[in-house]
Parts: sequence; structure tokens; C-alpha cells
Amino acid sequence: MKALVIGATGATGKVLVRQLLCDDDFNEVVIFIRKKWDIQHPKLVTHLIDFEEIDEWKYLIQGDVAFSCFGTTLKQAGSKQQQWHIDYDYVMQFAQYAKSNGIQNFILLSSKGASEKSKIFYSKLKGTIEHSIYNLRFENTIILRPSLLLRPDTDRKGERVSASLLKFFNSLGFFKSYKPIELVKVANRMRLESKNHFCRRLILESNEI
Repeated sequence: MKALVIGATGATGKVLVRQLLCDDDFNEVVIFIRKKWDIQHPKLVTHLIDFEEIDEWKYLIQGDVAFSCFGTTLKQAGSKQQQWHIDYDYVMQFAQYAKSNGIQNFILLSSKGASEKSKIFYSKLKGTIEHSIYNLRFENTIILRPSLLLRPDTDRKGERVSASLLKFFNSLGFFKSYKPIELVKVANRMRLESKNHFCRRLILESNEI
């Protein structure tokens, strides 16, 4: 199979790409990235692109399965409006061209609590993306909603503190549905689900991953 990945240089994306490269079921892994990533492999094809100029590279969106690990933070984006533009518009443009180019399988990394009806900006953003991806009606649409991702080498203080607090409360029996999850498990489930072509639409909550 030929896999396409956006968000390949993010925490989960990097793990997913490495897993795909080691999986014999995938003979080619194509990544679309904005900045050079120092990784080489015989099966890896890297395209340095500008998401604002997708018309210039939309013809490259050809394959069997498309993965989106794409996403930014409010701090990185600078404003809610810009975060929506990056997280929603970029992903949807990619997905729309994937659909029109005949790709049948789309795997989306979302977030726990995603809902287009949510009053929380981030949850509403992720929920709106999910809804729009569903409406494209790929043969297979798989959405994963992990809780806080455990990244061993994270440099985000807030992430480390949140993980420690959740682990503490989990040990007391509280907030079990918000139990932090290792990103390697999330990436692995994305990879495995992409192989099951059963004409389905599936949402996997964090405790199901």
C-alpha cells in the first residue's frame, strides 16, 4: 500500500511514519512537510510544500490511505482564528483532494471531547473537522480521540504537570476516561486500522485505543 501523511513531523506523526516504514504492508510512505526533516529510508518520499499553495502540489495526493496527524496549538498559531485556519482549512483541503483523487481510506487523529457543539474552542474545532471529514464519505473513515498524549521527551511543562496530575487521580479511581495514553499506542492503532478495509466509519475513544 501507499500511505500519505500530513502532520508527519509532529509527535504522533513521527512515530507513525517510522512504524509505516517498518511495516511490510506499506511499500511507499509519502510525507508532506513544511520544513526539512532529517530522516531517510528507501520507502520514504518527502515533499516540502506550502499548505497555503496546495493547488501547486494537489496532484501529488495519490495513494491508498491518507493519514492526518496535523495540528497546532493556540500558542504556536498566535490566535484562535489562525489556529482554526491551520487545523481545519489545511486538513480539509488535503482531505478533499485525497477524496477527489480516488483515495478510499482516511485516518484522522482528533482529540478526546471533540464535538462541533462544544463551547470549548479546541473541542469545537476538532469536532467540526470530524464532521466535515465524515461528510466527504470516504470508503473508510477512522477517527481516533486520544486523551493527553504521553511524550517521554516533551519540553512542555504544562503537559508534564497535567500528565502527573491525571496519573495521580487515576490511581485514586478518578477521571479514568481521561487516562493519559502513550503516543506510540495511538500511532500503532492508526496504522493497524488503516489495513482493515470494511467500508466503515469508526470513532475510537481513548479507552478503546
